[in-house]
Amino acid sequence: MTTKDAAYTYTIRLGDDALILGHRLSELCSRGPILEEDLALTNVALDMIGRAQALLKYAADIEGKGKTDDDIAYRRAEINYYNHLLIEQPNADFAHTIARQLFVSVFEFLFYTELEKSRDETLAAIASKTIKEIKYHMQHAIDWTLRLGDGTSESHNRMQTAVNDLWMYTGELFEMDEVDAQLMRDGIAVDLIPIKAQWHNDIKTVLSKATLLIPEDTYMQTGSKKGIHTENLGHILSEMQYLQRAYPDAVW
Repeated sequence: MTTKDAAYTYTIRLGDDALILGHRLSELCSRGPILEEDLALTNVALDMIGRAQALLKYAADIEGKGKTDDDIAYRRAEINYYNHLLIEQPNADFAHTIARQLFVSVFEFLFYTELEKSRDETLAAIASKTIKEIKYHMQHAIDWTLRLGDGTSESHNRMQTAVNDLWMYTGELFEMDEVDAQLMRDGIAVDLIPIKAQWHNDIKTVLSKATLLIPEDTYMQTGSKKGIHTENLGHILSEMQYLQRAYPDAVW
């Protein structure tokens, strides 16, 4: 595998996380529990879509085959998407939305803080811009975790259930393969081993303050680096890609 191929795959993975989570959160537009939260979630979705556009455009530039960010976003089969499984999990209820965002945002804050040091100037620049947005996403998720976890018995139970349900998808966030190894040697990719320990400590601290229990480590779901997903991604793509499939090459 060449450095170019590895960089393309690495950038696609980051872009897919942002793209799919952006779509997930956009499903909540006009469905937030209160107006202020409706606007907040929609803004987080817009941040994610903006990041996806920057990353997928860069991936297209790396590949050098004349594709656009739209081509990469809308013209791939399910097996060619590499977002983490946690990202594609549904908005079962508000507690699940917040738990997913907590796990993702704390990870992204640690990850993009390190990616900002990358020798790849474009990835470093994207990281520098997006870290400012992630700080807000993370604080938003933390605030709601504390509010729900240490709230009523109903909100506490729902939040604990959400944490328990999604925990099995968190281990995959820290998996590395030959793509990561090659780019780490080149000073481009982020070493996820030290991030894992910090993430676990940060999550444990938040859950403890929210009077929530951190789940025991159990079997962790995996497969996204090989294009293996839950059925949820297929449903997302059926909506997200509908216009492009129905009207190929359509323009405004």
